[in-house]
Amino acid sequence: MTSDRLKKIALVTGGNRGLGKDMALSLARAGMDVVLTFNSNRAEGEAVVEEIQALGGRAVALAFDLTDISAIDGFIDQLKTVLRERFDGAERIDFLVNNAGVGRAIPIDQLTEADFDMFANVHFKGVLFLTQKALRMTNDGGGVVFITAAADRYNVPGYGLYASCKGAIEVFSRYVAKEYGPRGIRANTLAPGGVATDFAGAAIRNTPALQQMVIAQTAMSRLAEPHDIGGLVTLLCSDDARWLTGQRLEATGGYNL
Repeated sequence: MTSDRLKKIALVTGGNRGLGKDMALSLARAGMDVVLTFNSNRAEGEAVVEEIQALGGRAVALAFDLTDISAIDGFIDQLKTVLRERFDGAERIDFLVNNAGVGRAIPIDQLTEADFDMFANVHFKGVLFLTQKALRMTNDGGGVVFITAAADRYNVPGYGLYASCKGAIEVFSRYVAKEYGPRGIRANTLAPGGVATDFAGAAIRNTPALQQMVIAQTAMSRLAEPHDIGGLVTLLCSDDARWLTGQRLEATGGYNL
């Protein structure tokens, strides 16, 4: 049996709720240890840690705000300390799952510079520099998963800024795949479609008419469940996906086929 010291470690941003919570749990079920982040709700983060521990895994929840670019170095230092103290002296991670984000429909005519700065920091600038610094402490043969969105291809009204940032990350992911490929590190994007979570003000979950519209245009004739996305993240972080890099996987159940 593999010892705990040899278990792989995944860092999941925004792993305290919604899709990120299922990603963290799915990775734990696959035998990985997990460091998950939360923005402000520590209780949610600790609850996920307890669920992972109940599965026999190890996990830690750390506070992290992607809008505060200046805090990334401090977060990395904290992560290194946590790895040494809580994960048998580990010094590196194996996988980074860039999941944390915010969503809000804002028509182009109503966009402000403050909106731009917030979305760009969370979905592009923060992701870019966290990835840069995390890759310096990622084991060879590991990987990065960028959670983007189907909205960057399907032009959902009101999501121009959000989708543009996600599109930028999709391009960035291919450069990560190219530059870190010699180390055996792969990078892929996963673009979910409609899921009934609290994301974007729980717009899908709280709007039956919107749910029916999405279902009517989806080949699988249903909304996604969190594990539909979490399971794919786990696949991308497995050895079975070691030859897959620089790719965009669309997880929409066949939306708009």
